[in-house]
Amino acid sequence: MRRFAPLAFLFTILTGTARAGDGLKPGDPFPAWRLLDQKGEAVSSADLAGKTYLLWYYPKAMTPGCTAEGCALRDSYADFAKLGVVVLGVSFDEPKDNAAFAAKHNFPFRLLSDTTKELAVAVGAADSPKRLWARRVSFLVGGDGTVLKAYTDVNPSTHAAQVLADLAALTR
Repeated sequence: MRRFAPLAFLFTILTGTARAGDGLKPGDPFPAWRLLDQKGEAVSSADLAGKTYLLWYYPKAMTPGCTAEGCALRDSYADFAKLGVVVLGVSFDEPKDNAAFAAKHNFPFRLLSDTTKELAVAVGAADSPKRLWARRVSFLVGGDGTVLKAYTDVNPSTHAAQVLADLAALTR
């Protein structure tokens, strides 16, 4: 009797998609971007030139995993700020949905709306603009616009601590 491939593998074969972030590695330039935050204000990679930032994609505002990840980043926000790292969340949610999410959980960082999904596709947070929610991936981007670290297998509750540990290792 012949065994069938696991569904995830089969989906990858049928759609031709790769794992999130497979193309972005440390040292690669991060794509230029411009998105709206939860207040409807534009934010762009050009605005962050010279600054290190963590851009974390989350699937959907107000969901348990996204809330856990956002709250862990919120609770570590002072540590990121001491290191000069700007924290930015990104989802496919509308700015008003991100505003409610940020307000409910007192997030001190901006939440960006990638409603066109162009950046998500470019960085592997989505395999096509038809994807309904983003993959949980993050990128630590240096002041020169290059990827310092790509996180393609994110645990929502430990991600903030992992990034802070990686930042400590990068500054040694």
